[in-house]
Amino acid sequence: MTSTHTSTATGPGVGAGLVAAEDVLLFVNAAITATGQREFRSTAQQQRLSLDFLHAYVRVNYRRVYAAALALDINDHNAVRIVQGLLETSAEATAQEKRAEGRLIAARLAKLPPQRVYRLFRALRAAGVNNRRTRAIMRDWLAARPDPAHDAVKYRTGLRTAARHVHFRFDTDTDPGSGSVGTDEAGEVGDFLFRPGRRPRYRHPLLDAWRRAHYEQGAVAELPFTVAEGFAARHGMKREVLLERMIPRMTRLEQLRSVERLRASARRGTVALAPLPADVDLTVMPLTRLALYVLSLGFDVRSAHRAELTRALRAAARRAAGPQAGSWGKVAGVLDDSHSSSGSGEKRRRPLAVALACHFLLEALSAPGGYTALWTSGGTDPLLARPWGPTPLGSRVLDALEHGPDRLVIVSDGWDNAPPGLAGEVLRVWRTRLDPDRRTAVVHVNPVYDADGFDVRRLAPGVPTAGIRDAEDLPALVEIARFAEGRSGADALYAYLDGRVERFVGGHPVAVAGPPAAGTRGTGDAQGAGVVS
Repeated sequence: MTSTHTSTATGPGVGAGLVAAEDVLLFVNAAITATGQREFRSTAQQQRLSLDFLHAYVRVNYRRVYAAALALDINDHNAVRIVQGLLETSAEATAQEKRAEGRLIAARLAKLPPQRVYRLFRALRAAGVNNRRTRAIMRDWLAARPDPAHDAVKYRTGLRTAARHVHFRFDTDTDPGSGSVGTDEAGEVGDFLFRPGRRPRYRHPLLDAWRRAHYEQGAVAELPFTVAEGFAARHGMKREVLLERMIPRMTRLEQLRSVERLRASARRGTVALAPLPADVDLTVMPLTRLALYVLSLGFDVRSAHRAELTRALRAAARRAAGPQAGSWGKVAGVLDDSHSSSGSGEKRRRPLAVALACHFLLEALSAPGGYTALWTSGGTDPLLARPWGPTPLGSRVLDALEHGPDRLVIVSDGWDNAPPGLAGEVLRVWRTRLDPDRRTAVVHVNPVYDADGFDVRRLAPGVPTAGIRDAEDLPALVEIARFAEGRSGADALYAYLDGRVERFVGGHPVAVAGPPAAGTRGTGDAQGAGVVS
């Protein structure tokens, strides 16, 4: 793979190590930002083809690092792809690698949304992956589910398919190690999934609500929202009535989406503004999701509820900053709200939402009164941000550097076009002539994967760039981005990955494979012990 980085290191061994490190960073950037969906400048097919190549390339050449990526802040789409790739190619791994991969896979599956895990299990079954390790991983995950009855109702097909595939037993006897779940409640779940007509009623309230919902409209509101929607349609219930009844049982994200639908219905034929949802505590929402919600509101609603929305965004930002709040000193942020930040139909306003969330997070990370925000549009009101106009990154970077910040953070898709290339030239001159001692730390975080370049688009070779999907990951990504400068060395990168993996799997000491020896590319086993038990 052709590297996009510039390195000053010499020597064949060092060169091979840096190439391997660059490949790793390239894959991490893709695994953080790319989801196989259409972006502003590339189609879904281009995204998928690009990701297919990257996953195959890294899995074959750096299998142990490929597995270690599960411990990083990659998105769920790529985490599932890594797990599936590792399990489908078990024959290519050593026994030592399998043990380490098993721990990483188990830890990652525990963090994934259950619907993604059930889809993964269906994909493994369809691909004919039925080895002992895969069945053990699936059984362990199923046995660890906190509420099997809830899964049986909400993910009925997925749970039934997975349980049948691995011969997972729901029965009334408790036999540790037998691949079954004991207690009579588990027996009810087994009957519900595989023998639905066996019991006239269920003692578990959720299972019985599902039974009664077939003929009793009042039982619909006792079910999870996604299940209740189907029964409501069967009973001919109006959607507005269903939403009002279901709000207490919805997740926060479902509540926000549903309240928006109710607001849209309330506005038909009237100009009155609907209030923000009274039953939803916006201050506990994750920062980037909250930014997406804020951008989904009209300008009139944002203006009318400025205080509540700003307070919620700042609370989420302080929570994301954690102990690093106020520790970054004087910070300047260059934030891209150009037309391309509108994203695509699948990822509507996602780049702009990341920029908005990063704005409030940078404010929390900087010293009190030490933050300067510069939007590419020239706007000064972040709450009313909208995607429009060109991307004059060069001019905004110049303005930011005039403030003499300790840190300059650029949040942009990297398409500097007013004029093209000015930002890269400004940063090159700044780094080589005006600030060779690096008094100002510069980092570029990019929320958009460039399918043609197999990476996120970069502004200049000397400026570290990291992919970003959620603003909450910004502090960790700034740490990763420093390796892209080529100054920390490949050994430091692998040591960093070792630490992340060890923390991820619960403190068990593991090691990530180092770069291959000079002149080799193989599996990354030439140097370093690899991920070991």
